[in-house]
Amino acid sequence: MDSTSSPSSSSPFDLVSRALGEYIPHGGPAAAVSAAAAQSESAANPPSGTSLVAGDPEQILGAVNLDRDLKVTRSNLEAPAFAGMTAERGRPFADLLPSGDVPTVTRRLRQVLETGEAHVARVQRLRRDDGTDIVVSMSILPAAGPQDALTVSLIAMAKRLHLYASETAIGTSLDIGETAQSLAQSLMAWGDVAAVDLDYAVWTGEAVTEQAQQRIRLRRAALVPDRAWPDGYLTPGDNLPGEASRLLSLAVRRGDVAQAVVIPDRRTIERVLRDPRLVRALVPGDRPASVACIPLVLEGLDGEPPVVLGLAEVWRRPDRPFQDGELLDLQELVARTAHHVDLARQHQREHAQVLALQRRLLPRAGGDTIEVASVYQPTTPDSAGVGGDWVNSFPLPGGRTALVVGDVVGHGLGAAAAMGQLSMEARALLSAGLGPEEVLEHLDETVTILDDTDSGLAAGYSALGSTCCIAVYDPVSHQVVVSSAGHLPPILVLPDGTGRPLSIPAHPGLGAEFALREPFDVHSFDAPPGSLLALYTDGLVEDPAVPIDEGIGRLVAAVSRVHPWDDLPRAARGVVADLAPESLRDDVTLLLARMAGCRRRDTAAWRLPARDDAAMRARALTAGLLEQWGTRDDTRYTAMLLVSELVTNAVRFATGPVTVRLIRAGHSLLCEVGDTGNGRPRLGRVGLLDDRGRGLQVVHRLTTRWGVRWTDTGKVVWAELAR
Repeated sequence: MDSTSSPSSSSPFDLVSRALGEYIPHGGPAAAVSAAAAQSESAANPPSGTSLVAGDPEQILGAVNLDRDLKVTRSNLEAPAFAGMTAERGRPFADLLPSGDVPTVTRRLRQVLETGEAHVARVQRLRRDDGTDIVVSMSILPAAGPQDALTVSLIAMAKRLHLYASETAIGTSLDIGETAQSLAQSLMAWGDVAAVDLDYAVWTGEAVTEQAQQRIRLRRAALVPDRAWPDGYLTPGDNLPGEASRLLSLAVRRGDVAQAVVIPDRRTIERVLRDPRLVRALVPGDRPASVACIPLVLEGLDGEPPVVLGLAEVWRRPDRPFQDGELLDLQELVARTAHHVDLARQHQREHAQVLALQRRLLPRAGGDTIEVASVYQPTTPDSAGVGGDWVNSFPLPGGRTALVVGDVVGHGLGAAAAMGQLSMEARALLSAGLGPEEVLEHLDETVTILDDTDSGLAAGYSALGSTCCIAVYDPVSHQVVVSSAGHLPPILVLPDGTGRPLSIPAHPGLGAEFALREPFDVHSFDAPPGSLLALYTDGLVEDPAVPIDEGIGRLVAAVSRVHPWDDLPRAARGVVADLAPESLRDDVTLLLARMAGCRRRDTAAWRLPARDDAAMRARALTAGLLEQWGTRDDTRYTAMLLVSELVTNAVRFATGPVTVRLIRAGHSLLCEVGDTGNGRPRLGRVGLLDDRGRGLQVVHRLTTRWGVRWTDTGKVVWAELAR
C-alpha cells in the first residue's frame, strides 16, 4: 500500500483496520472461497509486495468483523490453521471462545467499543467446532467501515512462536504451583488435557538428586483444563501412588537417559498400569486416549549427571497420533522451562528457611504477669512468605517483659537476614540490662554498618529507614516504658475499655544519618492490671484511600472491643481479620499483650541507709517476709545469705541508700539489690588466700541465674532462685 491509497492523516489503527477490511471478501464465506481460489491460481508467481492469500498453506492470518452486539458480520478463517472453526454471519463471537474466557474477552471487546483504543497481540485460545482449541495472537481494533464496529485479527501461533511465548509466560512467577500451571497451559497447544507431576523434593525445596527409582515420589502440581474430574483421578495437590510414581519414572528413564515416551492407546495404557486403581488415578476419563510423557530434566553442572525434576503428561484422542515433530517441540518446551521449575524450587527452599526464622522470632506465651498473642501475615508467596516485619516478646530481669516490634525495609532473604540480626541484637541488649533508648542507639549503628559500601549497598540491599518500637512492662510498678525509632505508636487500652495511641514524639527511622541525629526518647505510661497493649506494623493500618490517623483510629476501636475474658490469640486473629485489606500491600503484624501485673502481697521493697548494719537489717527483713510467705526453710536460708552478700557489696563499693526488693512469681523467687554506683560487678577467679571477691562466687553458686541492669540512679543486681 502506497501513501496515496489513504489520507496521510489516518491513524495506524485505521490503516490496519482498512487493510483487514479489504482483505475480508464481501458476500460471506462463499465469496471468501471464490476469492481464495482466484488468488491461488496466480500464487505461483505473486506480484512483489503481495500478501499471502487465504488459501496459501503458509497462511496463518484470519479476521472477523463484529457489530456492536459482538456478533459476526464478516469473516475470513479459510487458512488451514483455522480448519474446523466456523464464524457464520450473526453468530456471537463468544461461541468461538472457551467458556472460561468469555467474560474477560467480552470485557475487552466492549472496552475497545467504548474507548476506541485497540488491544493488540493478546495470546488467546479459540474453540473449534469439535471442541479442540487453537492458540492465536488476537488483536481487537476499531473497524474502518461504518457497517462494522470491531475488527478482530487472528494470527495462528506457529509452534516456534508458541514455544517462545510459553517460555516467557512460565518464567514470570517464582511460585512452584503457578510455574507448573503455566507449563500445563502451554502444553495444551498439543493436546486436550495436560498435567505436570513434580518430585516431592521440589515442593519442599530440597536439593533434587539422583536416587533409587523405587524411592521417587511425585505430586500433581498442575492440571488443565479446570473441570470436574471423575472420582479417583489425581488433581493438583494429590500425591501419586507409589506404584504410579515408579512406573512413570521408569517410563522416562530407559537406559539411564530421560526420554519422552508415547503410549498410543488406552488398551496399552491399561496393560502398562495393570491396576484399575492406577488407571482411574492417571487416565482422565473412560474414553480412548493416548499420552506423551515428557521428563523435566535439569542439566547437571560440572560434569554431574542430569536430574529429573518430574514429568509432564499430554493427553489427547488416539485418532490424532503424536508426530515426531510434535514430540521434539514438546521436549524443547519442557527443556526450556525446566530451569524455571528449579528456580521455583530454590525459592521454595528460601521460603522455608526464612519462614522458619520468622517463626522463631514470634513471641512465645507470656508468664504469670502478662499474656501475649501475635499474628503475622506475609504479603504474597513471591516474597518467600516472609518480609521484614518482626515481633518478639521475652522475659527480662525483675519479672519485667520486653515487647518489641520492627519493620525492616523490603522482603525476602535480605530483609529476613537484617530482621533476624536486629531482633537478636535487641534481645541480647535488653537482657543485658540496657534501657529501650540505649538499645535503639545500638540498632541505629547496626543498620548503618549493614548498609555501608562494602556490605550492604554493594549487595543490592538497603535496610536504611527501618523502624522499631520497644516497650518494657514492669509488673511491680504497673508501668510501660516505650522508646521508638520511626515506628507507629503503640495502643494502650485501659481496664475500663478506653483506648488511645500512646503519645510518642516522631523520630527518624534506624540508620537515618541524613536527618538531624537526636537521642532516642523514653516515655513511661501507667498500665493498671487488666490493661491491653497493642504493637503493630503499618501494613495493618495503612490504606491509600484514607489518612493514616484514620487507620490507627480503626485499630484503636477494634482493640478496645477485646473483652478481658476473651481468648487473646483468637482476639488477635479477629482484629487482623477485621482490619487487614483483602489484597495485602504490605506485611501485617500485630502483637497483643494483656498485663496482669504482680499482686501486692507477692512483692516487698525496703530502702536502707548505706551503713555497716545494712546487711544484718536486710537479712532480718528477708527472713520475716519469707516466713510469712511460707517459703521452705532451705530457700529461706539461701535467700537470706544471698541478700546479705549483695547488700554488703553495695555498701562496700557504692554510695547512697540501698534498695532491697523481693518478688515471688510462679516457682521462682527474685532478689534485687540496688545502689547508686555505676561500676559493674564482675565474677572473677578467687585464690585460696584472697579476702575479697567471694561474694559474687557465692551468688553465682546459689542462684539459677543473676545479672545487672542499669537505672537512672545507678544499677540493680538481681538474682533468681527456685522456691
